[in-house]
Amino acid sequence: MTAPGATIPFRCIREEEPGSAWLALFEEAWPSYERWFTSEGLAARPSRSRGEDELRRHMPELLPLYRRLTALTGRGSLVARFLAHYRPTPYMSGCSQVVWTRPEPYLVRNYDYHPELWEASLCYTAWNGTRVIAMSECLWGVLDGMNEHGLCVSLAFGGRRVVGDGFGIPLVLRYVLEFCRTTREAIDVLVRVPSHMAYNVSVIDPVGSYATVQVSPDRKATVMRSAVATNHQGVVEWHAHAMMTQTTERERFLMSRLGDATETYERLTERFLDEPLFARDYARGFGTLYTAVYLPEQRRMELRWPDRVLSCSFDSFESCEFPIVFS
Repeated sequence: MTAPGATIPFRCIREEEPGSAWLALFEEAWPSYERWFTSEGLAARPSRSRGEDELRRHMPELLPLYRRLTALTGRGSLVARFLAHYRPTPYMSGCSQVVWTRPEPYLVRNYDYHPELWEASLCYTAWNGTRVIAMSECLWGVLDGMNEHGLCVSLAFGGRRVVGDGFGIPLVLRYVLEFCRTTREAIDVLVRVPSHMAYNVSVIDPVGSYATVQVSPDRKATVMRSAVATNHQGVVEWHAHAMMTQTTERERFLMSRLGDATETYERLTERFLDEPLFARDYARGFGTLYTAVYLPEQRRMELRWPDRVLSCSFDSFESCEFPIVFS
């Protein structure tokens, strides 16, 4: 349980090629990830060869980087199985996200989760020749981010308990940002690459093309020209989760704001720091950890908290560390 006033160190990490900074993040996070990855028993997780075969089948361009990261850790098969992110241990979070196109395109989202299970690291990389700024998850996955082409993505749990064969969606988002330039290209990847759980992925590019892609392991992905995504896919299926997270209430609120012709970018962004979008149930893993704002035309992004705003871009990104207090 996170006590009131708990403080988490947040880091901005700039390292174009995997090296000492990424390895330090790995060494710090691995004990927790190892406990999580093995919590259902090793037999529940796919073998190293299965994970690598699935990467080769669905995202072959990531294989060289996967092997490089695995070798950098100096560890064995267990780390390799984890880094493949094929059918990982189930997990879920909250999240509200919206895309906006007036007067220019942007994406804003809240990420809701347990502070003690968050990597709290914004990383600037160029691992495959494309510069990427993204919130790290599972050491090389992405919760939300932007690439130098101005393509922006973010994820929200889809509110379904089904688990199946597929990848952890953060790795799929990494693949999108490493190798896609447009919303159309991102959609093609999200439809093609299997996800092991249900997620709603928001995508927008600099020309204002956007989509919400609903992915699940048991049915075909659905591509929607919807500007809003919370934590259900159409009809609510997991009612207890929906009630706890207020997913339908948050969706209705955001839709009403988009439908208001007097609403502005500045005011809508500010609303993410207030109820019903901002959550404080940190003890149950449903507290807002940050608000992210991505401006694809400007190749710029912001992270916002009630008492702080961090702005950075591909032309202005410095490694740093500062405390975030959750209360």
